[in-house]
Amino acid sequence: MIVPFHVENMLRRVRQRFAAPEGAPNMDPRLEDVAALRPVRHATAKSVLAYIAQLGLRPQTAEALADAATLEQAEDYSANIENLIGTVKLPVGIVGPLRINGLNAQGDFNVPLATTEAALVASYGRGALAASRAGGVSTAVLYEGVLRTPAFVFENLLQAGQFVDWVVSNVEMLKDKAEETTRFGKLVSLEPVIDNNITFLLCRYTTGDAAGQNMVTIATDALCKAVAAECPIPIKRWYVEGNFSGDKKASALGLMTGRGRKVSASVTLPAEVVEKVLRSSVEEMLDYGRVANLGSLLSGQLGAQAHYANGLAALYIATGQDAACVAESAVGFTRMEPRGKDLFCSVTMPNILVGSVGGGTGLPSQTACLEVLGLAGAGNGSALAEVAAALCLCGEISIVAAMSVGQFAGAHEKLARTR
Repeated sequence: MIVPFHVENMLRRVRQRFAAPEGAPNMDPRLEDVAALRPVRHATAKSVLAYIAQLGLRPQTAEALADAATLEQAEDYSANIENLIGTVKLPVGIVGPLRINGLNAQGDFNVPLATTEAALVASYGRGALAASRAGGVSTAVLYEGVLRTPAFVFENLLQAGQFVDWVVSNVEMLKDKAEETTRFGKLVSLEPVIDNNITFLLCRYTTGDAAGQNMVTIATDALCKAVAAECPIPIKRWYVEGNFSGDKKASALGLMTGRGRKVSASVTLPAEVVEKVLRSSVEEMLDYGRVANLGSLLSGQLGAQAHYANGLAALYIATGQDAACVAESAVGFTRMEPRGKDLFCSVTMPNILVGSVGGGTGLPSQTACLEVLGLAGAGNGSALAEVAAALCLCGEISIVAAMSVGQFAGAHEKLARTR
């Protein structure tokens, strides 16, 4: 058949939908008055209840969203959300103790994970047990820097080149303008990239203990305004972000140069630990690892790994990180190699975007989860990044072991379907 099945199937559904004139949907746009919800930036118990009344929610629905604790703490959420109508409760499980021997994270960590996916906590817990019995995970932050990439549009290529010359000559002034907006952010590199009449400036910042997304945006906006005011080259348009940085996207740039903290984590698992804890063998895990790496290569994945996103999403939600950053954080490389009779396992993740301060880290439940980790507050940003990488390593170890001996489907049936 020349026409693909999915096209035929779609047309069949459309024909059925429009067969009866009275059943056809009205798809023509109409200009109508829409009663918009009144925006509220500063939440109070009163504003939450007003929204609930306007929405006409059933009492059970209202109570599920706006319980007594949420109403009492409503003002605490004002810095993180607009139009607050309540909170969503997710189950939080614990993995640990996970022993980490890192440059910044040292000791035994109990890691809270917020997820609705049964079997996830059990799987990461098994990997953590194996890694800890092997002596712990070695971790290091290798590189740090959050990118923001403003774009400047000129009349022609010559002006774009002249603009780069001006930027290079005035880089210290631009650095000062950017850093005037923040106590903790530092502009550590500024790299121009020309595409004919458009120039991108790759602005990389260190951000202290914060993930720093808003920090670098505000700093870069100040830098761009200084450019617009001082540069003698006529600028047709400029944008604070030209979609070059990889913000909330998996990108080749992020994979190679990093965006956030680049972290590497590793452990050597004795053959006995692989057999007793993981119910597999070094040879079986290596055999599956070769097939999985081939699958990554053939499908064109950015990096080669099994499921970083699972652990990162659960950790990010539990600790108040920007969950959308999982899109870029969950790239990197997993390696498994023989070390004599034992198994060397490592992950290298170039885009871990986490912070121990700022964003959602100050919310009640998220602060509690950071306190469970022992990493709440200033001074813990790099340690949290190393914990994230160690956690992902544990997830890789466990899933590869499960796949290698056919445990994967059975574990999900037992923990997610029949318990």
